[in-house]
Amino acid sequence: MATGRGSKGGRRATPPRRTRPAPKPPAARRAAPEAPSVPGPFRLGAVAGTTPGKWIGIWRERMPDVPLELVPLSAAGQREAVVTAAVDAALVRLPIDRDGLHVIPLYDEVPVVVCAAESHLTAADELSIADLSGEVLIVPEDAVLDIEVPGAVAPSFDPPPTTEEAIATVAAGVGIVVVPMSLARLHHRKDAEHRPLTDGPSSTVALVWPADDPSALVDAFIGIVRGRTANSSRS
Repeated sequence: MATGRGSKGGRRATPPRRTRPAPKPPAARRAAPEAPSVPGPFRLGAVAGTTPGKWIGIWRERMPDVPLELVPLSAAGQREAVVTAAVDAALVRLPIDRDGLHVIPLYDEVPVVVCAAESHLTAADELSIADLSGEVLIVPEDAVLDIEVPGAVAPSFDPPPTTEEAIATVAAGVGIVVVPMSLARLHHRKDAEHRPLTDGPSSTVALVWPADDPSALVDAFIGIVRGRTANSSRS
């Protein structure tokens, strides 16, 4: 006799239970994506005499995982270093060809006259261009100041290639050289002195970077230079 559909003894087979997929977590509970990391290092060029130490210190406090490399630049090669991306940004001396660059002037440096420690010029606390008439004016090949001194005497030798060598020459008692104060301090010697030149040309230090550079690292350094705090928005 037929026992009907199913298993032995007439029992019907129990259909398998369907398992529901685990519910997706609410959007609010999903983990937020990690912020993209910014690769380093940040390469900061700097011409001789500039003083970025304070800004570098702030950078290292705020961005300890992004190294900052300080790259020495010559005044003659400062623009090329920026436009060829040898550095990300640079502290330069104006004037500079601004085509393709962003430029933020930062501060002006006082010009000084460097002379031998025993020179008669050291009797004054400060000097004017008129005081330099009759002096042998040495202009090194890497000079950053454009100065004319009426009545000055041209040296009988070729211009020294560097400011450091020019200062060594005047320290030996031959002539004078006019430089920004920071360069006089950088190349300070016991046998040389310097005095402010009240009516001489100043030297402007500026921060420059490529006009089309979208780098977040450049923007971070600009913020430090402009005095933005770590929590302030870009302005």
